[in-house]
Amino acid sequence: MNLNYKRTICVGFAFFLICAFWQAYDNTIPLILTNKFGLSQFWSGVIMALDNVLALFMLPLFGAISDKCNHRLGRRTPFILVGTILAAVAFVGLSLVDNAQLKNISKVSKIDDPAALVEIYQSEQDTELQMPDSTKFVLGKTFTEEEFKRIPAELILENGVLKEYRLDENGKPVEDAPEYLLAARFNNSERDKAMSHKEGKTFTNPHYTDYVVPARQAYAWSTTTHSTTPLIFFVLILLVVLISMSIFRSPAVALMPDVTIKPLRSKANAVINLMGSAGGILVLVLGMVFATSSVRHSLMSYTGYFGVIAGIMLLSLLIFKLTVNEPRFVRQMEQDSARFGIDEGGEADGSGSRRLSKGERRSLFFLLASIVLWFMGYNAITSKYSVYASNVLHKDYNLTLIIAQAAAIISYLPVGLLASKVGRKKTILAGVVMLTTAFGVACFLSESTPTMLMNAMFALAGIGWATINVNSFPMVVELCKGGNVGKYTGFYYTASMAAQTVTPLFSGYLMDQFGMNTLFPYATIFAALAFTTMLFVMHGDNKPIAKKGLEALDVED
Repeated sequence: MNLNYKRTICVGFAFFLICAFWQAYDNTIPLILTNKFGLSQFWSGVIMALDNVLALFMLPLFGAISDKCNHRLGRRTPFILVGTILAAVAFVGLSLVDNAQLKNISKVSKIDDPAALVEIYQSEQDTELQMPDSTKFVLGKTFTEEEFKRIPAELILENGVLKEYRLDENGKPVEDAPEYLLAARFNNSERDKAMSHKEGKTFTNPHYTDYVVPARQAYAWSTTTHSTTPLIFFVLILLVVLISMSIFRSPAVALMPDVTIKPLRSKANAVINLMGSAGGILVLVLGMVFATSSVRHSLMSYTGYFGVIAGIMLLSLLIFKLTVNEPRFVRQMEQDSARFGIDEGGEADGSGSRRLSKGERRSLFFLLASIVLWFMGYNAITSKYSVYASNVLHKDYNLTLIIAQAAAIISYLPVGLLASKVGRKKTILAGVVMLTTAFGVACFLSESTPTMLMNAMFALAGIGWATINVNSFPMVVELCKGGNVGKYTGFYYTASMAAQTVTPLFSGYLMDQFGMNTLFPYATIFAALAFTTMLFVMHGDNKPIAKKGLEALDVED
């Protein structure tokens, strides 16, 4: 038996547009909430968790509803069409509210303008500027007004980084160079740090991270508290976006097992995840084009960027609609199942069901627990990494995430083939080990870490996550029989979304209380726990069916 790759790729365009959206959402919404509205990491995490709270009950609901749908376009396609269109339109509307808030903080929106920081400095003196976590920034005790207003003009050069000291022909710093004079006002360790770099290298000055960014966020929060309308509308439209995505996420994912016979679902899921990663990488490339991670663009307008993302979603939807005939694909799956003697129990047409045995229920419990744990670790990174990369690693988060996604793309198909040989459980356990190792090593990475090592760890994380993703969903739906693929898809997403509801709040709280360096140790612990629970899963593995007689010669695609 062979997987119909062309058909699977066409079905995968639904997942392509889903992943494109979530990549843009995870990367930009936290920046908008902290930079434009001035929210702390904790309260940003609260809002970022809204989609997960909704998903806890909406994904199982719409998965089960789609199981019972009898539309002429199929059980899943109507949900994909309606949900995508609503989400794309609302996403663009979200950027318009963001622009309204940007207008409210227009006095400080030019981050390289000395007058903007003077506005912050004076506002602190007048209003005792405070962040929502009650941390007060007393800039007047750290800088004179003249020093503070010189920061963006001379100290924060070239996208928020301090140029290295200008060296003379003998390798000594030129003492009348503006970089030297400005840095000399601060402590010797910073001067030594700058001088340790080779000529032409750059690094982010900690005074920018420690004073300028919090001061600007405090100003934004003060503006938000005086005029809460933009934040209220932003959250309301965000809810519309998230509800729209919830309408079709379970039906879109359930479509793959609907049109694929059981033994080939790991391979098919590899292709589906490949499509999703392609969507994510496309958005990361667009992030580099729009320079969304640039310090100078931390207060940019996202209208153009969001418009392009919405266009990608609608174009992908059009390709899906033109190439996917769900009823015909389902009939073909039924015929293939009958030809190979695979009992689908009415799964394709929505009829039939069965109760799980005690052992199967136990395996399902531990499998869902494993899903919760590895998503607790992984989603903490994805939801907070853009902030962590900017403030701790001082790296372009788009580039490192592209490396992880590229590694995942390369590994998806080999992982699917490996699972068909050694089984899904063993393959998942290997993936969890890779993920734990990558996060564990990342705990010790810093801005001075060699780029090659940093890239290698992100690549390992990408491969590990791909290995887990390709096989975990097929293991869940392998346990179901009859017309409840959408229902079990909902179980899968309930587990993953429960984790993603809690982890932005918990990790954000720890980052606020103990520093941003808690992020990767947090992720490492949960990934390691997932390995333990996965050992107790005894059902849901693939059972390859050997061809018999003339079927062994059948190579039809």
